[in-house]
Amino acid sequence: MSHTFDELVSEAEAVSVDGWDFSWLEGRATEQRPSWGYQRTMSEHLTRASAALDIQTGGGEVLAGAPRLPPTMVATESWPPNVAKATRLLHPLGAVVVADDDEPPLPFADAAFDLVTSRHPATVWWQEIARVLQDGGTYLAQHVGHSSVFELVEYFLGPQPEEVRRGRHPDDERRNAEAAGLEVVDLRFERLRTEFFDIGAVVYFLRKVIWMVPGFTVDQYRDRLRELHDKIESEGPFVAHSTRFLVKARKAV
Repeated sequence: MSHTFDELVSEAEAVSVDGWDFSWLEGRATEQRPSWGYQRTMSEHLTRASAALDIQTGGGEVLAGAPRLPPTMVATESWPPNVAKATRLLHPLGAVVVADDDEPPLPFADAAFDLVTSRHPATVWWQEIARVLQDGGTYLAQHVGHSSVFELVEYFLGPQPEEVRRGRHPDDERRNAEAAGLEVVDLRFERLRTEFFDIGAVVYFLRKVIWMVPGFTVDQYRDRLRELHDKIESEGPFVAHSTRFLVKARKAV
């Protein structure tokens, strides 16, 4: 049975957006996954590490999926609800969660880790990553790329200037990593199909991924949301494209 616009929006407004688990969207939205399989790749690197740091761990869900963690495993997170969630999830696995404001410096000594990981960091402080890595250490991460899901962003905000669309471009990140003294040994980029099957999925996504439409509220965008609901009802899923890149960088010995 189909639900009304108000029912879908109310449901999406009421659900918790803590953590970095998108399982609420099952059956309501789909996102094509990158071919490299980040969690599998990260897990392989963790099994070879002796001391690792996961930056901006969210609710710890991705890190908790690794079958084995190194003897020293630390994760940082800035948002208090996620700090609490990650602590509950990761402490039983032997990982320590550190509340960090995501501003330099990282609260660790120089050369503290032989592996630094991150999945979808909001900001990347390359100089700090290089500082806390041991000589020969590795940074492995999956970053959100430029113009990701911009079909949805521009539906609400209108056309964005080129400097905004280019933000987080992998070529720029390569230069930033190299400027910090890291050698980029692997860089892979993919553009991936994303579909939203109902307006509730759109509301939930924008509440959770807060930098897509900064300051998003249902009240502010109700008219546009209703128009999009009608469009989905008559034409089918709203299609957008996420962008992701895998970056692996090494600190020289």
